[in-house]
Amino acid sequence: MPSRKFDTRSRAARQAHTMTGNFFNLYSHRFARVAVGVPRCKVADPAFNAAQTMALARDAVAQGAALVAFPELGLSAYTCDDLFHQAALLDGCERALAVIVEASRDLPAALVVGLPLRVNHALFNCAVVVAQGRILGVVPKTYLPNYGEFYEARQFTSGDCTVARHIDLAGQRAPFGASMLFDVSDVPGLRFHVEICEDVWVPIPPSCFAALAGATVLVNLSASNIVVGKSGYRHQLVGQQSARCLAAYLYTSAGRGESSTDLAWDGQAIIYENGELLAESERFLDDSHLIVADVDLERLSHERMRQTTFGQSVLRHQAETERFQVVSFELGLAFDQALPLQREVERFPYVPADRRRRDQRCNEVYNIQVQALVQRLSAIDMDKVVIGVSGGLDSTHALLVCAKAMDRLGLPRSHIIAATMPGFATSGRTLQQARALMRLIGCTTLEIDIRPSCEQMLKDIGHPYAQGQDVYDITFENVQAGERTSHLFRLANFHNAIVIGTGDLSELALGWCTYGVGDHMSHYNVNASVPKTLIAHLVRWVAETGTVEGDGSQVLLDILATEISPELVPGKSDGGAPAQRTEQFIGPYELQDFNLYYILRYGFAPAKVAFLALAAWQDREKGEWPEEAHVARNQYELAAIKRNLGIFVHRFFKTSQFKRSCVPNAPKVGSGGSLSPRGDWRAPSDSEKAVWEADLANVPETGPDA
Repeated sequence: MPSRKFDTRSRAARQAHTMTGNFFNLYSHRFARVAVGVPRCKVADPAFNAAQTMALARDAVAQGAALVAFPELGLSAYTCDDLFHQAALLDGCERALAVIVEASRDLPAALVVGLPLRVNHALFNCAVVVAQGRILGVVPKTYLPNYGEFYEARQFTSGDCTVARHIDLAGQRAPFGASMLFDVSDVPGLRFHVEICEDVWVPIPPSCFAALAGATVLVNLSASNIVVGKSGYRHQLVGQQSARCLAAYLYTSAGRGESSTDLAWDGQAIIYENGELLAESERFLDDSHLIVADVDLERLSHERMRQTTFGQSVLRHQAETERFQVVSFELGLAFDQALPLQREVERFPYVPADRRRRDQRCNEVYNIQVQALVQRLSAIDMDKVVIGVSGGLDSTHALLVCAKAMDRLGLPRSHIIAATMPGFATSGRTLQQARALMRLIGCTTLEIDIRPSCEQMLKDIGHPYAQGQDVYDITFENVQAGERTSHLFRLANFHNAIVIGTGDLSELALGWCTYGVGDHMSHYNVNASVPKTLIAHLVRWVAETGTVEGDGSQVLLDILATEISPELVPGKSDGGAPAQRTEQFIGPYELQDFNLYYILRYGFAPAKVAFLALAAWQDREKGEWPEEAHVARNQYELAAIKRNLGIFVHRFFKTSQFKRSCVPNAPKVGSGGSLSPRGDWRAPSDSEKAVWEADLANVPETGPDA
């Protein structure tokens, strides 16, 4: 990958370019590439250590990183013990730092390096932030471990024990203190804080207050020797700190070259974002090594904005946050070339790619739905439900939930009144699947031909179909949907039951449901916060786990293999393909669920969603996704991504909110959000879509290699 050159344009021009930039450059979408380096070191050899550090720094910059962190006391090595009080070593470390400062002049990245420094007759364990020939700040370690194998208080003084606010170092005057934030002004949202090793092991790490003061990236320069079990604890510590602070966290520990007199070193480097592991180095490597990750700064910002208790915490700890000094600087990043995302973006954000995690997700979602239905039936003192069964995915899964709920309540499954209602376009395949499924479940089965009542309705309203004309308009379709719904509600009255809704989250998002009928209205809907892609995996999970009797797995697999269609318009021949293909109207559900997740959960603008979709749906090496062998390995070019995203924007923001404003009660099943007007989504029914379409217009039609 080519190196980026220093950008000599004005600050205003660079900031403007940051907000637009090259669509195919990750920085244009408020990502920042960060790196953690673990250089091979030699104890008390600052010149060697500086050379190893700069080699990794250049490698990181060549890969597009804007921030690179290195280990604690990396220029001296951590294990110098009483050598830290030798003037020759300390002088050598300062000379090595001067070399790094000079070498950084042509690098558009901030480097964070560790070394011992003398300040006002005391020795401090420090992190120095360097960028483009400048020392931006010096951060002393606050908490000095002096237990077990650690004796830092023997050599060093805590950063709390100084009155110095600036120091002279390498011929420059630099800010000094633990309460500093470093703001990269030409990378919006990249504001980082530095703490050192033990600082994150204490009950209230300094980075907690730094995050409240605005830091989105937390950097820890650590040495951290290795003992059995410590690696896992580092993961817990760093992961939880990143989650608690709604931040990214970069952690590095010392590696090969540190003294093994009493200790061993594994060189573990970790990068987390809001509790999610983005990158980890291989441990116990002989050579210098580097990890790189793309941090989503906008996602972090959105989470803090959404989680309003974060802002309450800022107010509660105002005294601590006001102590922070902000050091602003520019890196001169140029965004006019493609820099694709290296971060893994899952194609199915509602469905984990890993089979074990996917099974756990399905089990939990299924049980949430069942438990919610059990509670509703118990609360209203009813023991029967009515459900329409079409032979398609949504009603299949809802019926499975009803069956399990009856089992939990100790009621016979005959208390489920399941009705399949063939109409003018019902295919033989879906009708047979509905019959087989109801037999499998053991519910009370009704088959009601709605064509006579539909014909009467069409005649009553003077529809051309009643005069023998083949007019299959929206009225023709909705008469059928309405008749089915009317039957279900009257059956519920007759049997003292409630109607269970089957419509899913994807249909609500796209408005692909008829107002007031079965896929929109019910007494209780178990599927309303479950997207279509997840429902497919839930049905497959039930089939694969063998929780249905007899030939039940094959029945479910047949339903999964059926093309999605409302079956409201007759086809040209019996037994042929359906006349209506849902995904031809609204786009592939796998793409639209992807769009839904990032727009609903994180509020991302369409251009960023398209950028993420391109990263997720680009060609992958054969066998790279072995856990998705059952999923069609579709590839989508940018033009298709943009086109389908346009469909989503139009339907979600312009035409469908009035349907979502009056949906029945339904359980929320995941952090991906729901569209309940009482829960995750409150929006006006008559808003405009112009700003989303304007942003979508920034998406090119073809990729960078076209």
